[in-house]
Amino acid sequence: MSAPLLSIVMPVYNVAPYLPRCLESLAALNPPADEIIVVDDGSTDDCPRILAEFAPRLPQMRVIRQENGGLSAARNTGLDAARGKYLAFVDSDDFVEPDAYAEALRLAEDEQLDMVLFNARYHFEGRQADRPIYADAPATDIIPGREWLRQRLKAGRFLHMVWMHLYRRDFIEANHFRFVPRLIHEDVIWTTKVLLAAQRIICLPRISVNYRIPIRNAPPEAKQKRLEAIVDSSVFNARTEAELAAELTGDPELRALLCHRLVDGALSIFHLLAKMPDRAAARRVRRDLRTKGVLGLLWRHAGNAAQRRRIAKHYVLSLL
Repeated sequence: MSAPLLSIVMPVYNVAPYLPRCLESLAALNPPADEIIVVDDGSTDDCPRILAEFAPRLPQMRVIRQENGGLSAARNTGLDAARGKYLAFVDSDDFVEPDAYAEALRLAEDEQLDMVLFNARYHFEGRQADRPIYADAPATDIIPGREWLRQRLKAGRFLHMVWMHLYRRDFIEANHFRFVPRLIHEDVIWTTKVLLAAQRIICLPRISVNYRIPIRNAPPEAKQKRLEAIVDSSVFNARTEAELAAELTGDPELRALLCHRLVDGALSIFHLLAKMPDRAAARRVRRDLRTKGVLGLLWRHAGNAAQRRRIAKHYVLSLL
């Protein structure tokens, strides 16, 4: 049998209020996706029932159930199972436009592309007007991925969501790309690595995905746990981005841009510390950032005085 053209990988975990609209949007795709791989990552709500109810409308959907391992592990399971020539990710609390992938697939086939990038919109559930994620990303000709990365870093607005891309699957497999398990904001490193490796990409300005922004109401203990996990992931991302930047010895401009981005992204840790309900834990985390060399890493890669002032401020606070 010939491989299907498009595989969609969709992790699912306790998103019952949003899952029907997502599945409705997948059922309305034109052309239809040839393969939809749903990885139920140990849902304990109504997600299994909803998936079963939609099965007759989505005969190309295959559901894989596994113990909860997090978003990265679920995506990796889907990647291992996918058979399509092209690959797209969908998050199960979002929803896609009916023609989300039509132009991207046509261009990928005609031009033998590694990736096609497209736009999306923030969906605020009626609390405010929806708006495009990228308001300033024009269409491109065929360029290497690192040139698009350079453009976005220069513009100071590089977003890493993996569901804004269509990938040629053999490009993904040839480079052994997988997500780091248990990492939050796992697509920062994935997208950076993929763009550095891609030789032929096109960026389309069209909006293909609706990115839901729900209201989060979590008890203090859960909020604290999530914030600490985001800090750990941000530290991992900063260290990994530093390694990627060090490899760019032949491109000092892109190396400097990536260093600036890694520091700018890691500085968000200090905002997370301010939000932590457990203030003693926040002080411990700040102290660990100093003793484990994270503040030193940021200082070495800082590109301007404003970044260094913020790092220095938190170095002093970590001593108190």
